[in-house]
Amino acid sequence: MRQDNKLSRTLHVLLHMARHDKVYTSEQIAMMLGTNSAVVRRTLAGLREAGFVTSVKGHHGGWRIAVAMRDISLLDIYNAVGVKQLFAIGGGDEHPECAVEAAVNQALGNVLEEAEQALLLRFSEISLQDLSERFEKHFPGGTGTK
Repeated sequence: MRQDNKLSRTLHVLLHMARHDKVYTSEQIAMMLGTNSAVVRRTLAGLREAGFVTSVKGHHGGWRIAVAMRDISLLDIYNAVGVKQLFAIGGGDEHPECAVEAAVNQALGNVLEEAEQALLLRFSEISLQDLSERFEKHFPGGTGTK
């Protein structure tokens, strides 16, 4: 199963926006992420609705971070980008009448639910500012050019 990296890619973009305090076009962001500008616009629309970025139309338009990095948690961003599933593992549902499959699904479901709640709690404790500080610690004065 393909891993959903929407959250990490969005964090990447937001850190660039905050570090360089400039407007980025959808095309620039798409090039940065190796995707297309329509995907960028869809993803950033959720962030705009949450008030984390603004968009400006026109010749000098684009996207800009709209709040201080310390005021945005990973949980805020996770919720804004609409990640559907934290884990790429889960139970099967090919044979819903099978009692063994039902027992396995229940056990996996409970464990995954507990893990998801713990992870989301941790996301709420980490701000975009924390990520920026970690970057600076490991790459002082780094450009983060990708």
